Amino acid sequence: MNQPRQPQSLFRKIPGQAFLWAAVAISGASSAVTRRLTEIGEQHFMGGSNPISLCNVLFVGNLCALIVLLMIHWRQLNRLTLERLSRKEWIGLILVAFLSGALAPGLIFQALSQTAVNNVVLVGRLEPPLTLALSVWILRERVNFWEVMGAIAAFIGVTLTILIQPPTTAMMTLGHFEIGAGELLAAVGAVALSASAIINRKRLARVSLGLFSMVRTALGTVIFFCLALILYGRDHFVGVLSPFLWQWMLLYGGVIVVVGQTFWLTGLRSSSLSMATLIASFTPIAAILASYFILGETPTQAQYIGGSVILLGIFLGQVGIQRRSLAQGRLSDTLSTPVQQAVETQMGFKGI
Repeated sequence: MNQPRQPQSLFRKIPGQAFLWAAVAISGASSAVTRRLTEIGEQHFMGGSNPISLCNVLFVGNLCALIVLLMIHWRQLNRLTLERLSRKEWIGLILVAFLSGALAPGLIFQALSQTAVNNVVLVGRLEPPLTLALSVWILRERVNFWEVMGAIAAFIGVTLTILIQPPTTAMMTLGHFEIGAGELLAAVGAVALSASAIINRKRLARVSLGLFSMVRTALGTVIFFCLALILYGRDHFVGVLSPFLWQWMLLYGGVIVVVGQTFWLTGLRSSSLSMATLIASFTPIAAILASYFILGETPTQAQYIGGSVILLGIFLGQVGIQRRSLAQGRLSDTLSTPVQQAVETQMGFKGI
């Protein structure tokens, strides 16, 4: 009599690319889901304020993420491991926590409150070309013609998305140009993420992914909380203990953080990094589709034009990555922190 197949054996037979595609779909939906949660909160005011404000979402979401990370990687958080970190690595971790764990999420979440999700997603594509430029300048990395052309096209696409937006009430004047406040915040957030990625590659090559994620999330949460208290006051976190907020954030954290990260790491371990980079580049498309189906946001003319040029840049960049991969034999399969960060740069901001 044939034995029934164990769920674990069936799980192992799923191709790694399937996990990567699922992770990209989840990550792409994160911004639209965040906006939708704040809209749900606006329908259930508590004490005259929205319990699911963007700051509460970021703060509580980070706490949920930290709990999950501690459950997964708790063995890496010990005295011996922490003592092995050099002074430069601690400084690097603190800088990365500030830039990518507090500043960038705060700016991008604020941008979500002032402009369309599609604008935040497309302007966020400033991160990969800027990271590439900084890698060449600071890290002396070699890039080929196709990667350079892809970065230039992506930068032009982001610029078009910003400049040809129709005027809104939240506009800021920079020189002779008027730029939407939300788009500007998203752009500065992308710059912060790029700077974080460079520090990560330069200073944190020896730090394990688990320890890096836990320390960055913990420090980023504390830094963000302190900055918000200084800038907005104690009343800004009213409702942070609301059961209504926590029930939604546990669902958000369970799907976006736990399932998304688990699928991503599982797929990355059983796929080549060149394939992971290719799949990750589809995150903006997933994000735009998610904003349409979840929020009903239809792309504007500026988003169509800018997005098309950005997609051209992504295509050219992928050609360059594949050519470099063939020239080097294959990309490294080592799941070091810098390698993971380099791949995730293609995905853009993933919510938390």
